Amino acid sequence: MNKLTLLLALGLLLGSCARKAVPTTSGKGPGTSVSVAEPMVRATNTSFTFLSAKGKAQITMKGEKQGANISLRMRRDSIIWVTAGLLGVEGVRAVLTRDSVRVLNKLEKTYFTGGYDYLSKLLNVPVSFAQMQALLLGDYLPAPTGTTPTVTNEEAGRQRVAYPLAGVLVERILQATGRVQQLKVSDDASKRNLTVDYTDFKPLEQQDDITFAHATFIQAQQAAAGVVTAALNYTKVNAGRERLAFPFTVPKGYKRQK
Repeated sequence: MNKLTLLLALGLLLGSCARKAVPTTSGKGPGTSVSVAEPMVRATNTSFTFLSAKGKAQITMKGEKQGANISLRMRRDSIIWVTAGLLGVEGVRAVLTRDSVRVLNKLEKTYFTGGYDYLSKLLNVPVSFAQMQALLLGDYLPAPTGTTPTVTNEEAGRQRVAYPLAGVLVERILQATGRVQQLKVSDDASKRNLTVDYTDFKPLEQQDDITFAHATFIQAQQAAAGVVTAALNYTKVNAGRERLAFPFTVPKGYKRQK
């Protein structure tokens, strides 16, 4: 896969979309998070049905910089749709559902369809739909059943929450408001880690009670690829109940990638 495909994968991790401060309690129905926060964790999660966002990303890898336009659409707890392109030309499109990953590479005329082991291998960290959604939204994802997280209260009302997951350590720093300020996934044994910082929180223009981080910075490090950094700035975000389309069609002549 070329650099633009990597850019898309990073784009999936760069989320700072609409964040509505609601407690992380269980719920049912469209647009409601089903996550349950641990009693000691003061986290707040998003609540919406559909979301769309546009922004620009800049990736730095092995000393080279590359920019791209990113477009994101989402139906909560159901589907994530992402495109990445340069100079107004779409290069890569991806659709994630709860149990599948589909990627269309228009530059190389190839496509992929499969499970989350694909993203896990590409990003070198364990990946699931719930994890991708929480990361894109800056939501808190509770520790796995049977695992008790370590909760540390820090200055300015912040909390640091850490727990093991699939052989790696997951840490989140929560603001006093309960919003995720930083996410870190690390594996000391293999010397690989991923850090996402959410900054520049501002309310959405049409909904004063919803805020999102206009700027997000990601740093990924692994022994083989070294350090890759990416910065994302969203220029337009809409969240609500307006229905969105999630088109994905493989043109004739495209080769399936294994």
